[in-house]
Amino acid sequence: MIRAFSLLFLLGVIVGCKSIAPPTPLADLNAQQTHGHAVYQAHCAQCHYDRKDAALHGPALIGMFKKPYLSSGAPANDERVTATIVHGRNLMPALGSTLDPQDLDDLLAYLHTL
Repeated sequence: MIRAFSLLFLLGVIVGCKSIAPPTPLADLNAQQTHGHAVYQAHCAQCHYDRKDAALHGPALIGMFKKPYLSSGAPANDERVTATIVHGRNLMPALGSTLDPQDLDDLLAYLHTL
């Protein structure tokens, strides 16, 4: 019984520790995602890595929608990410008056490719 439990626990650890899928290659992005990448480069890249799992000034964005929660503990969904981009959070400035709705939609489309 203990052996069976140990094997199940080990299997759970192995499955739970799998890595996230790599981001979509830049060459494979559609037009909306490509524009979102340009928005990311202009407004996000100075504080967030998009293709490297390491913190810069803010958390890495790679795989952010492939996990149930963001690094802040908030749900990883479009509504929460949009609210953070528009209104800011902690050290992140609010970009609601900087980005138009199309830029924001395109940025979200790009973030979903990470």
